[in-house]
Amino acid sequence: MNGLRKALLIGMTLGVAVFGTVGCMNQPSDSSNDVLKVGAISFAGTLEPTENYFSWAVVRYGVGETLTKFDDHMNAKPWLASSWKQSDDKLTWTFIINDKVKFSNGNPLTAEAVKASLERTFTKSKRAKTFFNYTEMAANGQELIIKTDKPYYNLPSLLGDPLFLIIDVTAEANGRDIAKEGPIGTGPYVVSSFTKERAELARNDNYWDGKPGFSKVEIPSINDANTRAMALQAGDVDMAVSIGPGEYGIFQNDKKFTIYEDASLRDVFVRMSQKGKLKNPNLRAALIAAADRESYAKNLMKDTFVAGKAPLPPSIDYGFNQLRDPNTYDVERAKELLKKEGYVDTNGDGIVDKDGENLVLNFYAYTSRPELPLYAEALQADYKKIGVDLQIKIVDYAVIDTLAQSGDYDMLISSVVTANTGQPVWFLKQYWGTGAEANGSGFSNPRFDELLVLGESANDPVVRRNAVINAQQLMLDDSVALFLGYPKINIVGNNHIDGIKITPSEYYIITKDLKRK
Repeated sequence: MNGLRKALLIGMTLGVAVFGTVGCMNQPSDSSNDVLKVGAISFAGTLEPTENYFSWAVVRYGVGETLTKFDDHMNAKPWLASSWKQSDDKLTWTFIINDKVKFSNGNPLTAEAVKASLERTFTKSKRAKTFFNYTEMAANGQELIIKTDKPYYNLPSLLGDPLFLIIDVTAEANGRDIAKEGPIGTGPYVVSSFTKERAELARNDNYWDGKPGFSKVEIPSINDANTRAMALQAGDVDMAVSIGPGEYGIFQNDKKFTIYEDASLRDVFVRMSQKGKLKNPNLRAALIAAADRESYAKNLMKDTFVAGKAPLPPSIDYGFNQLRDPNTYDVERAKELLKKEGYVDTNGDGIVDKDGENLVLNFYAYTSRPELPLYAEALQADYKKIGVDLQIKIVDYAVIDTLAQSGDYDMLISSVVTANTGQPVWFLKQYWGTGAEANGSGFSNPRFDELLVLGESANDPVVRRNAVINAQQLMLDDSVALFLGYPKINIVGNNHIDGIKITPSEYYIITKDLKRK
């Protein structure tokens, strides 16, 4: 516990150092009205969009755009593609590329440029192939033709994922270092400078969809939620992404600020590695049953969360209410399950043991999502009640991905968007599908894999939905993971900034519409 608090204190100190260098907005300057300062969570080590999930940062920063854009109901709408159609054979899609669009360097956006960008993505990213496979891609003027290996009913939605943002590949050929300097995209802003700790953007004077509202955007990375709130209160930033539940009340009662929030597609869940001690399903069931998720949502998170149960949140229509949770909160049942597997406290130290070994579990978390350390501490306390010693280890976000792939953990907490393309099969497959890169847990179930194939490719939407519901029930029955809760997402802004909007996808934060009132 002391180690966790120390890690959080260090995070706060670093955060203060970071936003302290930004310069206080309360000190007037000639250009301050034309500069937007955004307190954000850092997770991008570079701006190479095919690396890790760094494409999310490129889109959130307003540098890159995709062929389609999600509305508030996660429906794909035209963006860089003005329209599209699927052929009768269901294998060929034609996208009409918007001829009004230019890259930030002034080069026109043609179908050939889009083709080159998508081909680069598939060459450099293994993850691209988890969305879809194409057999042929051709460009004819402003028409982009994509032929796929099988029918994909939702290809336009898949292409709305930030991984498929469109960049000018000729810039890289001419020597631009995309990782350090950022890609040449079509968004309202271009990268002036970038480090993991701070990004600076400039207005894209070639932007195709109206004049962006600021000449400059500064984005200090403030990973600690307390520090983000302090920066916003002090006027060091104009808006802050993801204020934590502990700081929510500050801004609810201050008329200088507005909270923009929405039900999220996120799931905060704990993966359990089934390669070690937790290979035993009764142990996993005991850990799930010992977690008081209703109390966490109400008291710990101050009603900014919905209590967890299933892999997919109630904000999307995949059977949340009809799913049965076999491991609802029951401390006595949790103790009985441990006892059934031979775990009892033989030496009176408060920790159950078996064959002379205490039940000690390593639990990995990261701090850039404010709720994760809070959940970690709550679980540590609840598990102590059943005699389980939870050892919390705070690591960098990038380490979480490495651990997730290797399975070198007992328990690992994450906050993940479950329907990043409007439907959730990709999420379920990525984290629990047999052989998936992010599935280091050891879970593998042929029936689960079959249901995901059905959920992804069946022509009948009712069949697709039922397959996803049945896949979730299978996970619950097998105690695969602990689903803690589903957060409301938020941005808090100073009232002199107009155009702030939060969307379920969480992709569009720094947009052309932001401006000073």
